[in-house]
Amino acid sequence: MTYDNDNVRRQDRLLTYEKAVRLLTDGEYGVLSMQAENGGGYGVPVNYVWDGHDSIYIHCAPEGRKLRCLATCDKVSFCIIGHTRPLPDMFTTEYESIVLSCTAATGLDEQERMSALEALIGKYSPDYKAIGRKYAEKSFHRTEIIRLTIVSWSGKCKALPRKG
Repeated sequence: MTYDNDNVRRQDRLLTYEKAVRLLTDGEYGVLSMQAENGGGYGVPVNYVWDGHDSIYIHCAPEGRKLRCLATCDKVSFCIIGHTRPLPDMFTTEYESIVLSCTAATGLDEQERMSALEALIGKYSPDYKAIGRKYAEKSFHRTEIIRLTIVSWSGKCKALPRKG
């Protein structure tokens, strides 16, 4: 998993590695972009969890457009947007984001799938882990997990000094 900002056009707006890791860890959602079955593009916002190493996990139904797209091409892009703040009087926006190039995999073994569901529960429902585990077990048969293995990623931000 290479953090590589060499191809970011605005080198003055690079997100530090530490801030990029924070956004990868704490981001609320990301946009999964894939090649569509008809050769076009398909992007969809999804909840996710990072394993702290080189993989992101997403849950979905065991059938649907995401899975059909991934069956066509397993190379995907995943974008996470953090803080944004429009600055109308300056005709600009403060922002932070990371873009990850990944390889997607489905059909994971049961242990990895349940581990991913537990990690998602830990991120989004930390006060309800026991109930969440029971819910995950009950709905396990109708849940698919997608693992995105991060190949490379980059980060960009724009922050302006606050007016006094």
